[in-house]
Amino acid sequence: MATTEKTLQIQGMTCSACANTIEKGLSKIDGVEKANVNFAMESTTITFDPTKTNINEFTERVEKLGYHIIQEKETFDITGMTCSACAARIEKRINKMDGVSKANVNFAMETLAVEYDSKQIQATDMITATKKMGFELIPKQDNKDKMDHKEQEIKSQTRKFIFSLILTIPLFWTMVAHFEFLSFIYMPEILMNPWLQLAFATPVQFIVGAQFYKGAFNSLRNKSANMDVLVALGTSAAYFYSLYLSFEWMNAGSIGSPELYYEAAAVIITLIVLGKLFEARATGKTSQAIHKLLDLQAKTARVLRDGVEVELPIEQVITGDTIVVKPGEKIPVDGKIIEGRSAIDESMITGESLPIDKVAGDAVIGATINRNGSLQIMATNVGKDTALAQIVKVVEEAQGSKADIQRLADRISGVFVPVVVGIAVVTFLVWFFLVTPGDFRSALIPTISILVIACPCALGLATPTSIMAGSGRAAEMGLLFKGGEHLENTRSIDTVVLDKTGTVTKGQPALTDITVSAGFTEDEVLQLVATAENQSEHPLAQAIVKGATEKGLSLLEITDFEALPGYGIQANVSGKAVLVGTRRLMNEREIEILDSEVSMEKLESDGKTAMLIAIDNKLAGVVAVADTVKDTSKEAIARMRELGLDVIMLTGDNQRTAEAIASQVGLTHVIAEVLPAQKSDEIKKLQDQGKKVAMVGDGINDAPALAMADIGMAVGTGTDIAIEAADITLMRGDLNSVADAIIMSRKTMRNIKQNLFFAFFYNTVGIPIAAIGLLAPWVAGAAMAFSSVSVVLNALRLQKVNLK
Repeated sequence: MATTEKTLQIQGMTCSACANTIEKGLSKIDGVEKANVNFAMESTTITFDPTKTNINEFTERVEKLGYHIIQEKETFDITGMTCSACAARIEKRINKMDGVSKANVNFAMETLAVEYDSKQIQATDMITATKKMGFELIPKQDNKDKMDHKEQEIKSQTRKFIFSLILTIPLFWTMVAHFEFLSFIYMPEILMNPWLQLAFATPVQFIVGAQFYKGAFNSLRNKSANMDVLVALGTSAAYFYSLYLSFEWMNAGSIGSPELYYEAAAVIITLIVLGKLFEARATGKTSQAIHKLLDLQAKTARVLRDGVEVELPIEQVITGDTIVVKPGEKIPVDGKIIEGRSAIDESMITGESLPIDKVAGDAVIGATINRNGSLQIMATNVGKDTALAQIVKVVEEAQGSKADIQRLADRISGVFVPVVVGIAVVTFLVWFFLVTPGDFRSALIPTISILVIACPCALGLATPTSIMAGSGRAAEMGLLFKGGEHLENTRSIDTVVLDKTGTVTKGQPALTDITVSAGFTEDEVLQLVATAENQSEHPLAQAIVKGATEKGLSLLEITDFEALPGYGIQANVSGKAVLVGTRRLMNEREIEILDSEVSMEKLESDGKTAMLIAIDNKLAGVVAVADTVKDTSKEAIARMRELGLDVIMLTGDNQRTAEAIASQVGLTHVIAEVLPAQKSDEIKKLQDQGKKVAMVGDGINDAPALAMADIGMAVGTGTDIAIEAADITLMRGDLNSVADAIIMSRKTMRNIKQNLFFAFFYNTVGIPIAAIGLLAPWVAGAAMAFSSVSVVLNALRLQKVNLK
């Protein structure tokens, strides 16, 4: 079945039950392969066969359930943009269209991300509107196609540059004649011939420079101005004035050598094309994180079809396939182990350095490495549903979104070019009428310099390249920022609230202590208790069984097992009566427990769950289970404090247990005995005190608190890591990721500010210098071209950030 995928926004959901209702309703529509409703994001992603159903059916079904689909989300690639002014024009035009709720154009990524109501507007309407502006809007290409497009652009600009350079070098040589201090350099007389210079300059002006004329025409036709307008105006002025002087020279009898400016126009175009070439290469590198993630994926899979192993391209694997994975191979897709056991290296996805032991029934993630055992895996998520695909999607959306600081730069870029043209006109008039009355040449040079040096490319690239590089590097470190605004806002966090279970602690109970009475041995008692508890499904019971197994103890024969709700369990193990449970259970069975009271109280004061053990009606000892603290929690919390953050633990556990855990990790501020529904209230209280709060939780149970916080961080490992209900997903189960996210945000924002300062400073200083005649046009062209490159190179430094 040829399927397509659409993301739709839903209005009216009030709880996760609403999301489940909508998901079930959509899944029943004929042609729908899969529907995922995300309550936190108020959206649904539907995979469907477009020949059997359409968006109108989805809308009708959702409205029958009492909700409303308000818009679609779609991303397009844009061709034809030359500067941030182009991006601003497209964004402004699309945002004005009826039915469009939000449109963001990313100049660096050459994309348009738009949210719209499909009842009022279709994608074809936006494509048509953009085409009239002189740009092409095409449905989002996959990463391979986009890489091919980028490679083609680089090859095209390389050819143009080489062609332009060959013709410009002789013209550049003639610039020696403009400067007396370079008179010692040999100047062939033939190079000073105006018609030879015209022959060299014309192909550069109208073949290589055609892209600027085309862009300028489209811009002016739409009653706006962009970088192409500045370049076309500046170089045309130099070229056509030189052409005029050439005819004057001919009419005067071709005597001497006129002072021409063909070389200024040619050098400017050549340098700008070189800048575009560097820019294309550099901006291509800012998306390296996505390409690295995609390269992690296996290219083929060994699939069992009719009992025979067949090696297939990864695209042909379908849900339910049985896949054979041998030692050392990558796991092709997300799945569940149905046969075998092995240690799986998940570091490339979760950042966990140690391989994780997996057995039948355990879930595995695509792109991870099977270290030592042969496995048979049933595919559960393939294609766009895999964890890796979801991660790539989140990173792409983050790179395509805008931070508030970028919106400011965009607004400035939108009006910058017309202002510069105005300044250039005023400068020409001042020189022509006041500074050098009647001297057209003297007035032309500073005017050209202003037009060239003022191109706002650096300003337009300053923010998006940093966001792309920063969010991409963050993804490599297991930090998924879900938007540029979150990457920006995280830097201002001053308070971090940590959920306890699964965040500070491992989230899984583990056997921690066993003490025995006189006449018993630890192994003997633990073996009997584990055998009895093996019949129970309670998490504490399973922790005891796992602890005994890890010690190499085998389980014995058991009869007469009985769970005693609220008390514990009883069973007959190898002929011995075993009781495990509370004080009340022991008291009812008249078993003396006084000797164990001290041990019980100490264990409970440490935040552990202690259970009494009796064998054949005689107290045998105490066993304790606890949700143990993660090895890195204490170090991570210390790092947060070093960053100047106030760290608070928020939990539903009792005060004594919470304080015991807090003391282990160096926390002094604890809010305990809080119900899940009340956690958001606690976040609100902190915000009312003027604090900027980040909530760190598991992303599901803590959804209300995550949504209430200024920044929600979901600590998650597993196949749903990329769709947690949070602003940032921390793919590792390590609290160090919280500090890493804040540091990465601060470094990225510092980088953006450096870029913006440089871009503003460059234009602010360059324009006055050009206006007073101290800047030659070719120097202005070089400075303008390399300013953009320097901004991008500064942003690329973020890809080298190492937080360890």
